[in-house]
Amino acid sequence: MEKISRITTQKKNKQRYNIFLTHEKGDQYSFSVDEAILIEYRLHKGMELSKDLIENLKENDNFYKSYSLAINYLSYRMRTKKEMYDYLLEKEVDENYIPDIMDKLVEESLLNDEQFAELFVNTRISTSSKGPQLVKRELIEKGVSTRIAEETIKKYTYEIQYEKAMKWAEKRLRTTKKDSLQKQYQKMQATLMQKGFTYDVISDVMEEVKNNQDTDKEWDALMYHGGKLLRRHGRKFTGFELQQKIKEGLYRQGFPFEQINKFIDEQVKE
Repeated sequence: MEKISRITTQKKNKQRYNIFLTHEKGDQYSFSVDEAILIEYRLHKGMELSKDLIENLKENDNFYKSYSLAINYLSYRMRTKKEMYDYLLEKEVDENYIPDIMDKLVEESLLNDEQFAELFVNTRISTSSKGPQLVKRELIEKGVSTRIAEETIKKYTYEIQYEKAMKWAEKRLRTTKKDSLQKQYQKMQATLMQKGFTYDVISDVMEEVKNNQDTDKEWDALMYHGGKLLRRHGRKFTGFELQQKIKEGLYRQGFPFEQINKFIDEQVKE
């Protein structure tokens, strides 16, 4: 049996304590423990410790160090079970500790994939222009089960989707004035799909956008691109060949034939 001669607080970490044991040459440092271990085992000066108890204290303290690492990881934001498991592996935590750490975190409601998914979806709805399918994919990539992801994503109602998609579409129209309407529609639809909005929402948004199209703005865009084509091809071509080059260029950019012909009639000489 060995006896605790003194207990001191570590300078850099006030939650950890150095344990000194009595030896022939006086007391010597033996090991350190977390405050939780100190309290649990009621360690105090003069207490006698067997070799088995000392080993048990060291083992429990190693576990608690790993547990504290997990707590610190959670201090920045909530994590999924997969994120926590991967983190503990990355930090080279003893794999024998990981299941117990995970169980302890679950029991203390510090790890909960349902709560994580709900908070994640609410945050995405409040702060991003992403649609539900993309958010669902993000949840699954973070380790949330497909079942939980599908259930949680139901919070992303049609009304929420439509409002977000329409707001983004209107902003996009204001910043792409130099494209033809057709090209704008194509880009817009492709991006809404990439953002994860559902097909019915995309269809309704595109229909609304097309109903509110501004042909004057499209004519301004056509004048811009037509002018560039005229300057580019006007150096090499004239007459019919020049007209064809400009028509081909404007058509590829999605402008309607009626407006293209109007531009040719008004801006390109025979």
